Amino acid sequence: MTERRPAALAYIGLGSNLDAPRDQLERALATLASLPLSECVACSSLYSSSPVGPQDQPDFINAVAAILTRLSPLALLDQLQALEQRHRRVRDRHWGPRTLDLDLLWYDGLSHHSPRLTLPHPEIFRRRFVLEPLAEIAPTLTLDGELPLTLADRLEDQTLSRLGE
Repeated sequence: MTERRPAALAYIGLGSNLDAPRDQLERALATLASLPLSECVACSSLYSSSPVGPQDQPDFINAVAAILTRLSPLALLDQLQALEQRHRRVRDRHWGPRTLDLDLLWYDGLSHHSPRLTLPHPEIFRRRFVLEPLAEIAPTLTLDGELPLTLADRLEDQTLSRLGE
């Protein structure tokens, strides 16, 4: 008999700036809700943000989702990367345009570093387009002892707009 892993809470960052980005995110959110051994329990509003890195690309649409999952962090990462591939994700250049970007931001408070995965996500503290949607669905989550909105407020140089529903 196999041992059942207890459910872990994970936060996933979503982003897209190609091929109808809003539709890409809506389809990805629907798929997240049906991942094996997982349940999507919350999703932020959609936000528009300027690209980080190369500026010769369209603005991004971003969101954050919360899932309860019995998948291990690496198994969840495998599922997220497979979903990116189904959305025809191409990795031509670092921080370049993409149909879908899914980042495992946080997994049940776990601190992890391996060649494939670092938790919490190393860029989480420097991205307003992650912190504000995260604050919307997890306002009391602490990251290194600080709330997501407190961290976001320090990023004055990054603009973000919540999209109408």
